[in-house]
Amino acid sequence: FMSLSADICRVCRSEGTPEKPLYHPCVCTGSIKFIHQECLVQWLKHSRKEYCELCKHRFAFTPIYSPDMPSRLPIQDIFAGLVTSIGTAIRYWFHYTLVAFAWLGVVPLTACRIYKCLFTGSVSSLLTLPLDILSTENLLADCLQGCFVVTCTLCAFISLVWLREQIVHGGAPQWLEQNQQPPLNGVGQQNEAQAVVNGGVENAVLDQPANPAAENAVVGENPEIQEEQVDEEEEDNEDEEDAVVEDAADANNGAQDDMNWNALEWDRAAEELTWERMLGLDGSLVFLEHVFWVVSLNTLFILVFAFCPYHIGHFSIVGLGFEEYVQASHFEGLITTIVGYVLLAVTLIVCHGLAALVKFQRSRRLLGVCYIVVKVSLLVVVEIGVFPLICGWWLDICSLEMFDATLKDRELSFQSAPGTTMFLHWLVGMVYVFYFASFILLLREVLRPGVLWFLRNLNDPDFNPVQEMIHLPIYRHLRRFILSVIVFGSIVLLMLWLPIRIIKYLLPNFLPYNVMLYSDAPVSELSLELLLLQVVLPALLEQGHTRQWLKGLVRAWTVTAGYLLDLHSYLLGDQEENENNANQQPNNQHARNNNAIPVVGEGLHAAHQAILQQGGPVGFQPYRRPLKFPLRIFLLIVFMCITLLIASLICLTLPVFAGRWLMSFWTGTAKIHELYTAACGLYVCWLTIRAVTVLVAWMPQGRRVIFQKVKEWSLMIMKTLIVAILLAGVVPLLLGLLFELVIVAPLRVPLDQTPLFYPWQDWALGVLHAKIIAAITLMGPQWWLKTVIEQVYANGIRNIDLHFIIRKLAAPVISVLLLSLCVPYIIASGVVPLLGVTAEMQNLVQRRIYPFLLMVVVLMGILSFQVRQFKRLYEHIKNDKYLVGQRLVNYERKSGKQGTSTTPPQSSQE
Repeated sequence: FMSLSADICRVCRSEGTPEKPLYHPCVCTGSIKFIHQECLVQWLKHSRKEYCELCKHRFAFTPIYSPDMPSRLPIQDIFAGLVTSIGTAIRYWFHYTLVAFAWLGVVPLTACRIYKCLFTGSVSSLLTLPLDILSTENLLADCLQGCFVVTCTLCAFISLVWLREQIVHGGAPQWLEQNQQPPLNGVGQQNEAQAVVNGGVENAVLDQPANPAAENAVVGENPEIQEEQVDEEEEDNEDEEDAVVEDAADANNGAQDDMNWNALEWDRAAEELTWERMLGLDGSLVFLEHVFWVVSLNTLFILVFAFCPYHIGHFSIVGLGFEEYVQASHFEGLITTIVGYVLLAVTLIVCHGLAALVKFQRSRRLLGVCYIVVKVSLLVVVEIGVFPLICGWWLDICSLEMFDATLKDRELSFQSAPGTTMFLHWLVGMVYVFYFASFILLLREVLRPGVLWFLRNLNDPDFNPVQEMIHLPIYRHLRRFILSVIVFGSIVLLMLWLPIRIIKYLLPNFLPYNVMLYSDAPVSELSLELLLLQVVLPALLEQGHTRQWLKGLVRAWTVTAGYLLDLHSYLLGDQEENENNANQQPNNQHARNNNAIPVVGEGLHAAHQAILQQGGPVGFQPYRRPLKFPLRIFLLIVFMCITLLIASLICLTLPVFAGRWLMSFWTGTAKIHELYTAACGLYVCWLTIRAVTVLVAWMPQGRRVIFQKVKEWSLMIMKTLIVAILLAGVVPLLLGLLFELVIVAPLRVPLDQTPLFYPWQDWALGVLHAKIIAAITLMGPQWWLKTVIEQVYANGIRNIDLHFIIRKLAAPVISVLLLSLCVPYIIASGVVPLLGVTAEMQNLVQRRIYPFLLMVVVLMGILSFQVRQFKRLYEHIKNDKYLVGQRLVNYERKSGKQGTSTTPPQSSQE
C-alpha cells in the first residue's frame, strides 16, 4: 500500500482516485510511469501525436459502449448511417467540383478570353466580352491557353515581390537614393571592389580606409566634385526636412492604428492565409472572393505588363516602317513587346531626369523603381533567352558539315516550325552554357585563387546577379554581353568548327554522322533506346568518377604547362614553398612588389590584384612572376588552344569509331543512328578508363593483394550477372509477355488472326513496366515487396546477397508471373478441350481468358475493398450512436503487446 500511495501522474503530479484512476499505458517506468486518462488526452491534443515521445510506444484505447447497445445494429440504423455518409460524400463532391470548376475553368477561361479581347484591337470585342466569356467554343484550348496566361501573370507577380525584397534588403542604386547619406568607407570599398571585379578599368580608383589623407587629396584635386557634393548636401537637407514631416505624420497614423488594433481580427486574417482556406479546400465558400480577386489582378497584369508595352512597340514599329521585317520573323508579338519595353525604359529614364530637375522626390523614386523593374526584366530576357539562343544557333551553324546539312535546310526547318526550332536551339545553348559554367567551377578548384579574375565566381557567397542587374549601368551589362558572346563563340570555333575541318581533311569518309530518324537496321529501335537509357546513360552521367577523372586531367595538364613555361607559381600557387620559411622570404619580397597599389592606367589585372589584397569578395593568393611574363602567358594560351583542339578531335572520333566497330558485329553493314554508336563507344571508353584507374590504384598494394582483389571482383561480377539475368532478363521478359497477352493482343489482333510475339520488344516493354512497378512500390505503403527492394538497394552491388535476392525477390516474383502465364494457358488448352466445345469457342477462350481473369482479379480486389469500407462504416455508425467513452489500455509487460481493441477517435470519457 505504501508503493500504491506513492504513484502519481506524470503530468499533473496528483495521485489516483476511484473517479480518476492512474494508468501505465507505455514502457516508461519510475516517476513517469503513471498518468491520468484525462491528462493524457489533453496532452495528445496539444502535441498532436499518438505515441509516447520518450519510449515511442503507441497508446491504445478500448471503447466503452452504451449498455443498451444490441449485439447487431438494426437495419434502419445501418441504412440511416449509409444515407448520411452518402449525403456527406455528395456534398463534398459538389463542393470540390465547384472548386475545380472555379480554379481550373473560370479563372483560366476568363484570363484567355480577356487576353484575346484586349489584343483583338477592336471596340466590338470589348462590347461582346461578356458573351465571349460565356461562349462554349474551343473550351479546352482556351482553358489550356488561359492556364499559361495565369501562370505567366502569377510568375510576374512573384517576381515583382521578390525584386522589391531585393531592392529593400540589398539597397537601391546611388542615383535612386541621392537623398540619403553616403555609405561608410568599408561598404563603399566592398561595392567598389565588386564593381571592379565584375566590370573593368573605369572603377580602378578605390576607397582606401587605411589612408584617408590620400582620399582627401583626390577630392581636393577636383573642385567640380566639391561643388557637386555641396549641391547634393543642400538637396539632402531639404529632403531630410520633408522626410521628418512625413515620418511624423506616419508615426501619428501608426499610433492611431495601434489604438484601433484588434487581436481577434489579426488572428482571423492569419487563419485565412492557409492554402486550404485560399483554394476552398476547407469546405467554405470564401474562395469565391479569392477567385474574383485573382481574375481582377490577372486582368490588371495583362493590361499593364502585356497590353501597354505591346501597343507601344507596335505603334513605334509601324511608325518607323519595320513592320514587314518583324512579321517575317514569325515572332511578331514577342519582338513587338520587347521593343515596347525598351521604349518604355527610355521614357522612364527621361521622366526620371525631369523629375530630378524639378525635385519631385516621390515621382523621381517611383519612376526610378519602375525603370529598375523594366531594366531587370530586359536583362533577364537577354541573359536567359537571347544569349543561349545565340549560342545554340552558332553551335548549329558551326556543325553543319558534321551532319551534311546546309543553311538552306535550317531555313526551311525554321519556316516550317519556327517555335520548335527556336526552342531546340535555345535548349542546346542552355546545355552548352551550363556545362561551360560547370567546367569553370572545376577549374577554380584546381587553379590558384586569382587566376580566373576576369570570370565571375558563381560559388562566391557575395555574388548576386540580381543585385548586379539593379546596380550596374546598362553599358556595363552590354559590354559584358558582347565579351561573353565573343568568348563562347571563339570556343565553339576552336572546339567544333576547326576539328570538323581537320577531320574532313584527314578522314574524308568519316563524316557526316548518320542522324536520320529512320533506320534500316534489323535491330529494334526500342531495344537500342532501352540499352541507351538504362545502361549507357546512367554510367556516363555518373558525376563522381567522371568529375574526378576530368579534375585529375586538368591538374596534370596544369602541372605540365606550369613546369614547361615556368608558370607553376602563377597557375597553382606556392603551397610547398610557403611551408618552408627559408624559401618564403624572397617570395614575399617579390609579392610585395607585385601587390603595390596601382594607379589608373596600369591595367585591369593590376587593379584587380590591388582590390583582392585589400579583402575583396574573392580570395587571392600571391605568386612568383617570372621573366617575360606576358610572353609566357601568350604561350600558355596557345598551348591551351592546342590541347582543347586535340581533346575535341579525340572526343569527336574515338567514341564513334569504337561504337561503329562494335555495332557492326550486331547490325552488320546497316546504318543506325549515330547516337547509339557514340553512346556505345563512350560506354566502352568509360569501362576501359575505369578498369585502368582501378588497376593503377591496386598496383602499390602488391601482387597478392591484386589477385585477392581480382578474385573478389570476379565473384561479385558473377553474382551480379546472375542477378541481372534473373531481374533484368527473366522478370522483364515474363512481364512483357504477360502484358502482351492481357492488353496488347486482345486489343490489336482480331480473333481470326494469329498474334505474333517478338521477344526483344516484349523484353524492352517489360523492363519499362518493371521500373514503373518498382517505383510505385517504393512510393506505396509498407509490404513485403517494398521491404525486399529497399534491402536490395541498401546492400548495393558490392555487398550483394545472392541468396537473399533469389529467395526473397526473384523466386516469388518469377513464380507469380509463371503462374499468371501458365494457369490460364492450361485452362484454355488443357481443360476446355475436355468439355467438348467447338473450335471457335476454344479459340475464343484461348484469346480472351487472360483479360477475363484480369477482370476477375480486379473485381475481387474491388469487392474486398468495399467489404473493408463497409466494416469501417459499420464501426463508424456504431460509435456515433452507442459509444459513450473510451478507456486507456495498460501496457502488458509479459506479452510485450498492447491490448487489442477497436480504436475510435481519441476523446475523453463522456
